[in-house]
Amino acid sequence: MEKNYLENNKLSLIGKITEEKKFSHEIYGEKFYSFGISVPRLSGNADLIPITISERLFKEDELVIGKNIKVEGQFRSYNSYEQEKNRLILTVFAKDIEIIDEDIDNVEIDKEMKTNEVTLVGYICKKPIYRQTPFGREIADVLLAVNRAYNKSDYIPCITWGRNARFCSGMEVGTEVKISGRIQSRKYEKQHEDGTTETRIAYEVSVANLELKNNEEENQAEEKIIEE
Repeated sequence: MEKNYLENNKLSLIGKITEEKKFSHEIYGEKFYSFGISVPRLSGNADLIPITISERLFKEDELVIGKNIKVEGQFRSYNSYEQEKNRLILTVFAKDIEIIDEDIDNVEIDKEMKTNEVTLVGYICKKPIYRQTPFGREIADVLLAVNRAYNKSDYIPCITWGRNARFCSGMEVGTEVKISGRIQSRKYEKQHEDGTTETRIAYEVSVANLELKNNEEENQAEEKIIEE
């Protein structure tokens, strides 16, 4: 059965453009640009998320600082080689955008307003790392391999909490799961070999729901048998 790769990886973001677009790369004559948006959280903070977009999806005067936009697309990764070391780079690949006239800073953000929503179906490709914070909060880090067309895959770092962290901590590499949550950004200090430090931003999916994909398919099959 042919997989629907668009269903493996889909997201929707609403945020404010925080930086001017800049040229990223060109493929078969099609130019791509990158810029950043600020996506509000319920807490009042915001996540700073990078966007990659084709020149064919926007008009020249649309992507300017301060504009509010809705982005639909996929969360993707690629490898960057810096100083003979491999680094995983994450970006939102836009498939569609919509300019929003309303100022989201003046809109009360509630649970019904989906400003940051992502769904991924993929395979655990590293053993989940389970730990507890000094305050006893349970966390597990998961690296998910999400298949893309043309035999490519995106490697997406995810972070699970509480019972989801306990649930996935015992999962084996190769387990297929479906997750939903939001993209979050966080700053960290990168220590270089010469003793200097550099402030960087890491991106990951904060998981709200996690389920075994095989179980989902088995349940659907059982429901079909009962209906028949």
